[in-house]
Formats: sequence, structure tokens, C-alpha cells
Amino acid sequence: MASTPQEPQSLSDLIGQVPSIVDHLFRNPPKNALTIFTQMMPGDAVRPEFTTWRDEQRAWRETIALHDQSFHMDSLHLRGPGALDLCQYLAVNSFRNFEVGAAKQLLACSPEGYVIGDAILYRLEEEHFIVVGNPATTDWVRFNAETLGYDVAAELDPMWALNKAKRRNFYRYQVEGPNAWQLLEKLHGGPLPEIKFFRSDIINIAGCRVRGMRHTMGGVPGLELSGPWEDRKTVKNALVSAGQEFGLRQIGSIAYFTTVIESGWWAVPVSAVYTSPELKAYRDWLTARNAAMRMSLGGSFYSPNIEDYYLTPYDLNYGHLVKFDHDYIGRAALERMKEKPHRKKVTLVWNAEDVLKVMESQFEAGSGNPLPITMPLAACARMHYDRVTDKTGRTIGLATYPTYTVNERAVMSLCSIDQDFAEYGTEVILHWGEDGGGSRSAGNIEPHEQVKIRAIVAPCPISQAAQSYRSEIGVRRGSREEI
Repeated sequence: MASTPQEPQSLSDLIGQVPSIVDHLFRNPPKNALTIFTQMMPGDAVRPEFTTWRDEQRAWRETIALHDQSFHMDSLHLRGPGALDLCQYLAVNSFRNFEVGAAKQLLACSPEGYVIGDAILYRLEEEHFIVVGNPATTDWVRFNAETLGYDVAAELDPMWALNKAKRRNFYRYQVEGPNAWQLLEKLHGGPLPEIKFFRSDIINIAGCRVRGMRHTMGGVPGLELSGPWEDRKTVKNALVSAGQEFGLRQIGSIAYFTTVIESGWWAVPVSAVYTSPELKAYRDWLTARNAAMRMSLGGSFYSPNIEDYYLTPYDLNYGHLVKFDHDYIGRAALERMKEKPHRKKVTLVWNAEDVLKVMESQFEAGSGNPLPITMPLAACARMHYDRVTDKTGRTIGLATYPTYTVNERAVMSLCSIDQDFAEYGTEVILHWGEDGGGSRSAGNIEPHEQVKIRAIVAPCPISQAAQSYRSEIGVRRGSREEI
């Protein structure tokens, strides 16, 4: 009698047991696309909608949006004299002139130069840093903190879904929109200190000391507010109460995850950890609870080779972040890639007629059976990759995050596309619906027919508000770092 395979204890175990890691990830998607996002936040604190997702989307453009970011990201504390050196060894970008109170983007790559993940790195004290982001990045940093011999101690404050204590070290709120400064100055009791992008200072809200960092989710003016967990209700209640005068909206989990399509951030790339020979020890270290094993993959792009889903920093418009002034994992590979052709990150604006045909098919017999386009988030997996082709059917790019926003009145995707097709106004074809018509998803996606959606290449970020704001504060397009 054949023995039953044991449950995998590590990512290495899983890869050794399954015929294809790609097919394994394709079988993981939830039954409802919106649950990918809404389940990441506790409903008693962050509802799916407070008013409606359309009303909430308008808030960051027209009044004030209040995002509660206290729950869905990991926070990894790094303490010790080796903390900065460790982070610099893992990051392709430079941490020179990184003073206390500032933040940087931490962009980490594999030895082959492919993106493992990115996060925000905060310097709270001379030897105290926090990495805030999804587990693809925080786990990578934690593994290296434990194994590379730097004089650093790592302490994980896990996201709410994995947080047994059901208590975080800090709350984290984002307050942004054209009326944000008026609200914050009213609560602070006077003019705010001048805070440059990715820099912070202390402000007062309802008698609480609050760290205000210049940051944005929707690409508009605002501050990220943080402080001790015990102060979260006092600060939030003050924001909500005083914010009524200025049209403040609390942003539910549905609208929150649509911000990235307007600001142009590729939030969850496929982490390049599955194949590198040099990362074997990391795959052995990753437990069954790690996101690399539990993540889901979907969309119309399919390849049995997981490396075809990997992206380089250059493919995501992060080439200006890649520095060769320090030693780090992946440097040699990125130096070799530098002068080679790269894809460019753009926004694809879907053809409205083609979108309406997909929607009309749900009401008309004999009009085909395409996969429905769920509003406002149409992703069918946590990592959603659609195939983008030219008119001859040749693959020219990968698209992610299919999203509708009322601010742009369009369904859009972020896309990493061949340079020859990156000119704004170029028409391309996005293939909608799973390759195989739902057969790869183990019944979690209904059988359907793949269809073609015409799309126009547009700037990234798409939002004129986001473009103007980035220009105002001196930030390169597509970056979360100050020049």
C-alpha cells in the first residue's frame, strides 16, 4: 500500500511533493474574488464598506480619506548596532543619509536579480528600525537577521490574521485628500510642522503624541499617523468626529485595495524565492504558515515555469532605485541586466465596450460565457497575472490588479510591458479569464470562456492628482522614495 505523503513542513517540502508549484498556486484562489481583500482586515474594525466603495473612492480625491492600516501588514522590529548594515545588504537601493525619523523603501532581490518583495523601512531610533509590509519581505529580512551573523535582534509583530495575541505594537492610519491638512491642523491646534516626503515629526491629536509621516496611498497629499496601540481608539475617534466638518470618509477594505491602481504601486509581485539554488536554506526555513506556500495565483497568463512570473526592478520602473555603491544580494545580476532591454510599468485602460460585452453576457443567452468582471476588484487570486499581447497574439506583457475606480470611470490594470509597446495611446490586447477556462482552480472559479479585451497604454500612475503630487514633492514616478 502506498504511503500517504506527509503534510509539508517547509516550502522545500512542498516543492518536492507537488508536480508543479505553479499549478499548486493556481489551485489556491478563494471562491469569491473580493474575499482576497476583505478577509485581510477584521470586519469589526474595518468594514468592507462604511458608506459605499464608490463614495469612499471619491474621498481621497475630493475630501478626506481615513484608511485604517493597523491590521493587514506585518511589522518586523530590528534592534541592534547591525540593523542598518543588515537592511543595506538586503536592499538594492542606498540608505545613505537615513536619519532617525525618516523612512525608506526596502527593495529586496534574489541573487539572480528578481524581486523578492518591497516594504517600508522606518528608522525610529539610532538602532531601532521597523520593516512594514507583506510577509514576502518581512520573512526574508527575518531569515537573514537570524542567519547572517549581524548584531541584530528581530521581533515580528504579525498581521492580524496570524496574530495570536490580537494586539499590535502600533496603530497606523492614513489621512489623505485635499482637506487633510485642514483637519490635522484643527486637531493639532495650529500649523503642522513642515514634513518632507518619507520624513516624520510629532503632532498632537486628542492629547496623544502621534508620529506623522509624509506618505500617501492614493497619490494625494496626506500623512500616515502612528502611535501606541493603546491610543488607537482615542486618535481614531477624534479624526472621525472632527472630520465630519471636512467630508471625511472611513475607507472600507474594498475601496482600500483599489488605491494602488491610481497610485501605480505593484503591491504583490510573485516573490522570486521558489527556484534559486542559493535560496535553498531559505526555502527550508519557511514554514507551512508562510505566504509563499499559501498565496494564490490566477489570471489568463499561464506558464509551468514559475520564473516566467518573476519581475526585475527594471520591469517595475525601479531602475533609478538600483544603486551600485554598496554590496547586496543580487548586485552582480542587476549590473549585468542594467544595459539590457527591460519592460516598463504602465497603466492599461480597458476598452469600455469590451467590458460591457462581458457584463451583458450575464443577461443574454447565447452570448458566450466569459468570466464575470467583479466590481471594483476583479482579481481572481492574490497574485493575478493576465496575459497581454499585440494584435498578432504575441505575448508582450503581464498585467495585474484589474480594478475599477469611479475617479477614473474605467477598469484598469497595472502592466509590465515590452518597451516597443509602452508608448502612451498604444492599443494592446488583454486576455481575460483563466487559461483553461477555470480548470486550473480546483473548482474555485466557475467554468468560463477566455475573451479578449482591448486596452490602451496610459501613464503610471494614471491619476493626474497622483502625478501632480509626485511632481510637487519631488518624487520620481513609480517610486516611494525621495530623490
